[in-house]
Amino acid sequence: EKMPEVLYNPADSGEGHGGGAKTRREAQHTGGDTAWSRWSRLTAVCEMLLCVLLLTAITVLWIQYHILKTENDQLQTSNNNLTIERDQLQREREQFRWERDQFQREKDQFQRERDQFQRERDQLRREGKELQRFIKLGWTYSSSSVYIISSEKKSWTESRQNCRERGADLVIINSKEEQEFITTQVSSRRAWIGLSDRDTEGKWKWVDDTPLSTG
Repeated sequence: EKMPEVLYNPADSGEGHGGGAKTRREAQHTGGDTAWSRWSRLTAVCEMLLCVLLLTAITVLWIQYHILKTENDQLQTSNNNLTIERDQLQREREQFRWERDQFQREKDQFQRERDQFQRERDQLRREGKELQRFIKLGWTYSSSSVYIISSEKKSWTESRQNCRERGADLVIINSKEEQEFITTQVSSRRAWIGLSDRDTEGKWKWVDDTPLSTG
C-alpha cells in the first residue's frame, strides 16, 4: 500500500515568503548603489574635464598675456625709439632752419654790400668822368675837390654867381691844408672866397651859412 508524499516548498511557507521579500529588497538596494556609483563617476569625470578645460583656459590666457606683454614692451620700446628719432629730427630741422636763415641773412648782407659797392663804383666813375671834364676845363684837383681861379675881375656877388653857373660855389676853407693849398694857388693875386658879412656887418659866415670859426 502506498503512502501519500508530503513535499516541502519553502515558497509555500511563511518563512519562504519572508526570505523572498528580503531577497527582492537586497536586489533593489544593489541596483540603487550601482546607479549612484555611475552618477558619482560621471560627476567626477565631468569635474575632471572641467578642471582640465579650466587649466587649459588659464594656460592659454597666461600664454596670451605674456605674448601681449612682450608685444606691448616691444611697441613701447619702438615708440620710445621713434620719440627719440622724432626729437632728433626736430632738432636737426631747427638747426637746418637756423642755418638757412643765417645763410639768407648773409646772402642779404652780401647783396647789400654788393649793391653798395656798385653804387660807390658808379659814383667813382661819375666823379672820375666829372673830374676829367673839369681838368680839361682848367680846374685843379686837390683832396677830393677841384678848384679854379678866374682871371676875370668881378664883385663878390658876381663871382659867386659865376661859380654857381658852373655848378660850383666860392670856396669854403675847412682845414689848414686847404688854406695852404688856396694860398699857393692864389699866390700874390687877390681872389674871393666863400666868406662874407653881407647879412650882418661884422658877422662873417661862409656860403653854407656856417659861422666863421676863430679857432
